Order: sequence, then C-alpha cells, then structure tokens
Amino acid sequence: MSTGDMEKAEAITAAPQRSSTSSIEAGKLENTEESFEVFKRDGTSVDFRTVGWIQASVIFLKLIFATGVLTIPSAMFVLGAFPGAVNVLGWQALNTYCAIIQGNFRNSHAGCHSIADMAHHVGGPWLREVIGGLFLVTFAIVAASGIFGSSVALNALSNHAICTNYFMLVATIAVFCLASVRKFEKISWLTWGGFISVYVAVFIVVSNTHRPAAAPQTGDFDLGYHAIGHPTFVAAITSVATIFCSGAGTSAFLPVISEMKRPRDYNKAVYLCMGIVTASYLTFSLVVYAWCGQWVASPSLGSAGGTIKKVAYGIGIFGLLVSACLYVHVAAKYLFVRVLRNSVHLQSNSLVHWGVWLGANLVMCVVAFLLASGIPIFNYLLALAGSLTFAPLALGFPGYLWIYDHGHWRKGGALKATSYWLNWLMILLAVFLTVGGTYGVIQQVIDAYASGQISSAFSCEDNSNSS
Repeated sequence: MSTGDMEKAEAITAAPQRSSTSSIEAGKLENTEESFEVFKRDGTSVDFRTVGWIQASVIFLKLIFATGVLTIPSAMFVLGAFPGAVNVLGWQALNTYCAIIQGNFRNSHAGCHSIADMAHHVGGPWLREVIGGLFLVTFAIVAASGIFGSSVALNALSNHAICTNYFMLVATIAVFCLASVRKFEKISWLTWGGFISVYVAVFIVVSNTHRPAAAPQTGDFDLGYHAIGHPTFVAAITSVATIFCSGAGTSAFLPVISEMKRPRDYNKAVYLCMGIVTASYLTFSLVVYAWCGQWVASPSLGSAGGTIKKVAYGIGIFGLLVSACLYVHVAAKYLFVRVLRNSVHLQSNSLVHWGVWLGANLVMCVVAFLLASGIPIFNYLLALAGSLTFAPLALGFPGYLWIYDHGHWRKGGALKATSYWLNWLMILLAVFLTVGGTYGVIQQVIDAYASGQISSAFSCEDNSNSS
C-alpha cells in the first residue's frame, strides 16, 4: 500500500472518532452516529425519523396555538390591555428561549428522547422520575382543556342537547382515535388542518363587530375595557399563569425531535413557530378584548352570539380535537418509549408494541377526561397547568439545564456572568409562579364551587361562558 493510500485509510478510520469525541466534549455539536438517537435507521425496523422541519414547526404550532388564543382575551380583561400585551410578549420570548435551551441540550447529549431523559442526565434516576411525572401530569391537564373545549363546541352546535359530560366522552373517544396514530409524520396533516381551523375560527370572531353575546342585547352597556386593570393578587396571578401556559408546552417539542429527519433543524422550526404564535396571540387577543371587554367568554369563540358562535365553533372544533390529540400523543409517546426502550418491540409491529402504544393512549385519555370533568372551567385548567406543572417543567428546569452546560460562565466576563445569574433568576421566577399561581388557581376553583359557578364535578351545566 502506498503512503497516500495509508493516509486516506487512516483519515477514514479517524473521522467518526473525531466527530463523536468532539460532540461529547464540546457538548454543543450534534453527534450524527445512530447510537446518538433513540429511534434507529437500520433498514429493517419501522422508521420513525420521517418529519421535516416545516412539518415539525406546524406540529409545534398546533401544540401551542389553540388553547392560548382561546383564553388570553379573558386574562387581558383581568390584567388590562397594556399589562396583558406585555405579558404576552414577555412570556412568549421566555418560552422561545426555554425551547431553544431544551433543544440544544437534547442535541448535545446522546439518547435524550424526552425531558425526563435530560433530567436523568443531570440529576440521576430520582430526578428523571420527578420530571417524567410532571410531564405526564402537565399534558394530562392540557389534554383535558382540549377535551373540555371540544365539549363546549359540541354544546354550542347542538344547543346543549345532552349532558356536557356525554359530549366530553364523545370528544375523548375522538381524541383517542386521533392520538393513536403512531408517528408524528402521519398526524402532521392533522396539525395543518387543526391550525387552519382554529385560525379561521378566531378570525371569524374578531371580524364580527356586533354586540358581544353575553352583553345586554338592547340599550347602552358598560364594555368594561381597561388599559390597565386593578385585579386582586389571586385573579392576577391566575391570569398571568394562563398567559404563560399558552406558550409553555415546549417540553412537548422534544419527542418530535427524535422523529425529525435532521434534528439539527430544530431551532429553525422553533423560531418559525414561536414567531407566528406570538404575533397571532397579541393581535387576536387585543382585538377580541377591545371588542368584548368584560363580556369576553372563555373559550373566546363563545364571545360571538347566535350564528357566528356556531360557525366559529363548527370550524374550530377540529383544531380543538387535534390539540388534545397532540397532547395525549406526546405523553403516550413518552410512556411508550419508557416501557419499550432497548427492546426489540420498540420499532417492530409486534403485539406487545401495539398493546403498549394503545394502552398508553388510553390511560392518558381517561385521566384527561376525569380532569376535564372535575375542573370544567377552561381558564382554570390552563392556569393550573401553567402554575403547578409548566412553571417548574418549562421555565425552572430549562434554566438549570443551561446552568449545567454553562457553569463555567459564572467566572467568565461580565456578560457571561450576567447570563449565568439571569438563568438562576429564571429558576426563582419559576418557584414564585409555581407557589403563587397554584395558590391562586386553587382559591378560584374553591370560590367557583362555593358560588355555584361549578355545582359539582361531573355535573351537566354548560360552562362555555365561564371566564
């Protein structure tokens, strides 16, 4: 063998080693070896990695968009238009930052499929169980909000023909069927349709300039629009948690990365998604609040009366179902991978594979149904998710992930040191929102039961106009 041939052979042998080592040592580069990913491409197993970055961005959009745009206007009524707008911009910027932190960490550390895997990497088995439990509870709550929203839509379309809980059961069955589709790629067409349906439905409502449905239908009335509100602490923290929750579902992005063709394209998908979400939330919520004032409904599609309300819910119901479907799907996918990881059944079409997958979806749907029936007020479900689970999961923990990878910045220059302490400040903010927000939501739920706004769990009242 010639000297040139020997050099070529050595270069070929050394290349993968350099790539793997540099990825692990630097902690910031994507390791392209198959061992880095949970789902393998070996030509014989079911290929899960089929999602392009545009598809991923639309999935992210649908994971976030529907529930937030339907509840932020009523939160603005509590806070006032200006503080509400500041909250929308501030929380969405922070949620985007946390989404990027989580994606970069995932793409820097091999074998991370979910946020629970990342917790195991930085804190061991006990932290994995805590974060994994938070993840499941979080997406059970937001799935419950999607099921409840769908039942409100069915109530509106049928003039409350049957008990609300029967509508919730119908919605839950539909969500189970949609969520049981196995791959994100296969449900991506649902996300396109779901996003468009909610967008069009909200646009129909904001285009209607007539009198709000809940306002007196004759004579003058007090709109109740305020640039700056004067809420109690309980009402304010609940509204703040609601707005935060509207874009905090970024931990659900992580299982999608594992099914992307090119995980390194994740950041592009996030920036596109969050740019559209932020602009839409700000414009739609300000317009709905300016039109409805204190008469805004939650979900906000109910703010329009009569035919407009039916048309809006008729178009938007598909988006509400798809949102709940995605929430159930990401939680079930976590359970599925957790049970079958390192098993031959993970990427096969075996009976065990399908049994675990369908069982995980069924469990999440049942829990979501029970939550939707127990707390049948849309805003309170989202505020509970925002404070009790999203605050530590989507705000505090990403701050710690950043600190884990950038601990040396504490002794760096002024800019690096400032960044380091700001991430600690983000963790403290998460603690405050968890404690204060959870207290606020629990107090408001107690007050709602005491005042008769909620008569009892599993009751048949129509709560579509609760705010």
